[in-house]
Amino acid sequence: MNWAYFWSLLSISLHAMVPITLTAVGEVIGESAGLFNIGLEGILLLSAFTGTLGARAGGPLFGLFVGLITGLGVGFVFGLICAYWKGNQLIAGVGINLFALGFVAFGLQVLGSPGFYTVPRAVQLPPIRTPVGAFSPLIPVALVLPFFVHGLLGHTRVGLRIKAVGENPEAADVAGVPVELVQLLSTMAGAALAGLAGAYMSVSWLGSVTKEISAGRGFIALATVVFSGLRPLLALAGGLLFGFFESLATWIQSLPGVKEVVPWQFIAMIPYVATLLVVTGLIGRVRFPKALGVPYRRE
Repeated sequence: MNWAYFWSLLSISLHAMVPITLTAVGEVIGESAGLFNIGLEGILLLSAFTGTLGARAGGPLFGLFVGLITGLGVGFVFGLICAYWKGNQLIAGVGINLFALGFVAFGLQVLGSPGFYTVPRAVQLPPIRTPVGAFSPLIPVALVLPFFVHGLLGHTRVGLRIKAVGENPEAADVAGVPVELVQLLSTMAGAALAGLAGAYMSVSWLGSVTKEISAGRGFIALATVVFSGLRPLLALAGGLLFGFFESLATWIQSLPGVKEVVPWQFIAMIPYVATLLVVTGLIGRVRFPKALGVPYRRE
């Protein structure tokens, strides 16, 4: 293996890490406040599509912004239903996923590209050129963000309020913390990061959008959150783990004669199966907030 091939694998790993890391770290924020959102898969799918539309209208940065706003909007609806209206968080998340599947499939039909749409290269986010290769500008964002969120949740007044609402909303309410508002803003922030991740996939990384572009990454992000125990730095480790196995699958497919012996679908399964096995195998006694998933009702 020469150095050029090594850097190629590293590039694939880092690019594949971004959507998992952004989505998982965002969900860490939401779950720390007591709301769990299994609609991450749908947010990734929706924002990948709307990010493409935004890039066509105003360029790649606007596309990323539209994707982020899409996630923010979905997070607002989810938080409104679950924090203020005390709806079932599981059902709301499933609803997001089902809506995204139908909406994106219909949207691609409207664009005249059923199932697949290629983002014009002129509106894709240009990579950062380095001596060892080209990398998306969102890679350093994904690498730095977990450290920022770690500091936010662990060493600021805002983080203390978020954790208090997730751990004991009654006590937080008595102390004057607006429980529903904190939950709403936390889940909106998490969904916004998932929206940014979705737009990244279509506008920066893959350069296309399909009706299956999320490809289970939202659920992998949820598994990463469980593995991390709501610790952002471990969520980053989970993202890097998935990225490594995705690059490994790419390397295996490039080996001579492999495709003739093993169907490509089995090779494509490697990053998902390996990540789930490692993540579930490393889960020990993870402690989540006591009020996670439980609607808060004042008495």
